[in-house]
Amino acid sequence: MKTYKLSELLEIKNGKDHKHLIDGAYPVYGSGGIMRYANKYIYDKPSVLLPRKGTLDNIQYCDVPFWTVDTLYYTEVKTHLVNPYYLYRYLRLLDLSKLNSGTGVPSMTFDSYYNIKVSLPSIEKQNNIAHILQSLDNKITLNHQINQNLEEMAKQLYDYWFVQFDFPNEEGKPYKSSGGKMVYNPKLKRQIPDGWEVDKVSSLINPIERGISYSSDDLLDNTATPMINLACFSKSGDYRTGEMKFYSGNIPENKSIEPMDMLIACTDMTQNADIIGRPIFASHEFKKYTFSTDLAKLQTKSNMKMYLYYTLRTSFYHKYIRPFASGTNVKHLNLSGVENYVISIPPETIQLNFEKIILPIKNKQSKILNEIASLTKQRDELLPLLMNGQVSVVE
Repeated sequence: MKTYKLSELLEIKNGKDHKHLIDGAYPVYGSGGIMRYANKYIYDKPSVLLPRKGTLDNIQYCDVPFWTVDTLYYTEVKTHLVNPYYLYRYLRLLDLSKLNSGTGVPSMTFDSYYNIKVSLPSIEKQNNIAHILQSLDNKITLNHQINQNLEEMAKQLYDYWFVQFDFPNEEGKPYKSSGGKMVYNPKLKRQIPDGWEVDKVSSLINPIERGISYSSDDLLDNTATPMINLACFSKSGDYRTGEMKFYSGNIPENKSIEPMDMLIACTDMTQNADIIGRPIFASHEFKKYTFSTDLAKLQTKSNMKMYLYYTLRTSFYHKYIRPFASGTNVKHLNLSGVENYVISIPPETIQLNFEKIILPIKNKQSKILNEIASLTKQRDELLPLLMNGQVSVVE
């Protein structure tokens, strides 16, 4: 192992404003990840992206042409000394908070980074370690892409059947496009297929169950019951792995859930209430779960779980439900908003056909999430062992 200052391994460059760029194929990175895609790039070689302001633990890596904004530094790495991906993973293990030079907003200067000491094995060993770790990362990325594609398929089918109303009619043809009768509904203030009912969500579900209130002492045992919590929601409202808590207290039967049970967010700390009222399904990562008081369980009375799930993920519903969340920094949902939401109700045969198509897709997504969690754990456990030389690789 040889020790370097970071200044010997790379040169830090400032990001630039991106507002003048037009849309294109190159990712534009900010401190929170990819913000958009633009027509120009600022650098086209593998680079470690270092936070300048805001969240200091969000070090990123890019190996395609990219642009960075002015809250993020990019780097020109000296590849004869260090593998860029190896360096990225090395720096991700460090706690940079003590190097913060900001007052109100956390900030990092060039010198703060340049004075970091880095111990490296030979470049050959770095390349081998990077290959192992990057292979795991690539598989994780591929799984995320598969899940995104599956989700797009499910959303398109929901839109086709229940927004455009071109579900298969008795002859297997698109209902509305084939001249299916539409009637105006005064409650919904729009036309729906003839014969469809309209009712509140409360008539379609069992009483809504809020989750368990807990203290920090209840979460000390990592072998206890997994607890799905608010952190399990991504900002886009999807299920997020790696954020599970484990609850050691007593769990009433009505606070116990299984894979593919539906939960909604009752608390929201995002600026625009992005996740309030949005649903997720418990994944197949564990066989049994409980859930926190920031969430509530929705259980449908008939074969319409998938139909209700995608209905509660529409932009129309989100616009409706946001006013039912009160609070300044933390939003709290009044569940009457969910219960009183009025929706169209397709005939049971259409609900069942939609369920038969979508349920295997959601099950597959859930199992892929489980694989992502397993691969992520494997990578994160292997990472320090490889970096510290506790596990060797064949050169």
